[in-house]
Amino acid sequence: MTEHTTMNTEQIWRAVAAERAGLAELLARLPEEDWDRPSLCAGWRVREVVAHVVLSARADIGWILVNLIRARGSLHRAIRDTAVRHAERRTTGQLLGELRDSIDARVTVIGTTPADRLMDLLVHGQDIALPLGISRQMPGPAARTAIDRIWTTGAPFHARRRFAGYRLVASDIDWAAGEGAVITGPIAALLLVVTGRREGWDRLTGDGAASAAEHDRV
Repeated sequence: MTEHTTMNTEQIWRAVAAERAGLAELLARLPEEDWDRPSLCAGWRVREVVAHVVLSARADIGWILVNLIRARGSLHRAIRDTAVRHAERRTTGQLLGELRDSIDARVTVIGTTPADRLMDLLVHGQDIALPLGISRQMPGPAARTAIDRIWTTGAPFHARRRFAGYRLVASDIDWAAGEGAVITGPIAALLLVVTGRREGWDRLTGDGAASAAEHDRV
């Protein structure tokens, strides 16, 4: 990866708070019907994405274990089911209030880091905004911290394995990773594709972009 200045833990948590606050501002402007529109997360409406973001700011080990048991050991199913249940039991106003209350929360689920919380917020902000035709800017340093975290870990995205034989290069900030045919574009678009959002491919070019987009699957 390209050498660059890394955000420290305090800076990451401040970025997390800024993303939550900005997302709350965006959601407060939405008409009620937009909360029930599909997000980029398959099977999740906007309100379920918001519920997931709220729950990720408060989860503890007991809560995780209970919901893993309910989901028969599947973490993916547990995450989805808890978000759906929470969204069903809350009004739009309650979800928005819970998101606002979580702005300054500094909670990391076991096995995760503050950078994971930041990545989750950056990507889910786009999951909400893009289907609604809303432009939501992604701060460069925050996006770089998030994509660094994804590139250096395995599950659930397996970015290095999926993009073996390609070099990803950000066109708007100092970041690159991998070796091979070049895929280049804004760091926000790169973050979307490494987290499995195909909507990011429309903003990427380079001699490896077409083939990688055709074969990419999470």
